[in-house]
Amino acid sequence: MELSESVMKGLQTLADPNVFDLKSLTIFTEVAFDSLVSSRSESVLGHPELRHIDQTTLKQCHTAATTFILECVKQNADKPTISSCLEDVRFQNERVDTFYNSFQKHKKNVLSLLSSTDTCPPHITDAEWRLEYCIKNSHVHKVNQPSYLISLNTERAGASSEINFSCTMDQLQDLVGKMKDAAKSLERATQS
Repeated sequence: MELSESVMKGLQTLADPNVFDLKSLTIFTEVAFDSLVSSRSESVLGHPELRHIDQTTLKQCHTAATTFILECVKQNADKPTISSCLEDVRFQNERVDTFYNSFQKHKKNVLSLLSSTDTCPPHITDAEWRLEYCIKNSHVHKVNQPSYLISLNTERAGASSEINFSCTMDQLQDLVGKMKDAAKSLERATQS
């Protein structure tokens, strides 16, 4: 797992028993996880058990720890991977276990947080269409125009939904053309 220099430096400070004793590390780790998953969590800066630690150091370590937590969850890191990364920044075994226990305790909540902040559009899994011919509108005016009723079945994060819309022949041809262009662009991007 690749981490930036500032994250490595923050984790090295967190590993230093002269700055964070085991009790402070345990509290800090819990507060760091809580800050990610809870909107009402207590700040590391305001926690009474952490007041003896310099505020700048706390901020740096909090940023490093939350970045590391998010990367571990995002990559679905296992204990050997997490241990290896933490040992590289001089974490002792007892401290690795403390961090990993908190990680296991909060992993599902952080994962659901990450999946709720997904910016990907839903994936189209199926499409249905039918042709409708409108003879008159609600004002009893003659229309005599075909329209297409399109139903797209989509999926996002395991949840299915349906998108329904109607369009004219020109609008449908425009949509199909744009989808073909997008498919060609994606194909070119994956071949590069």
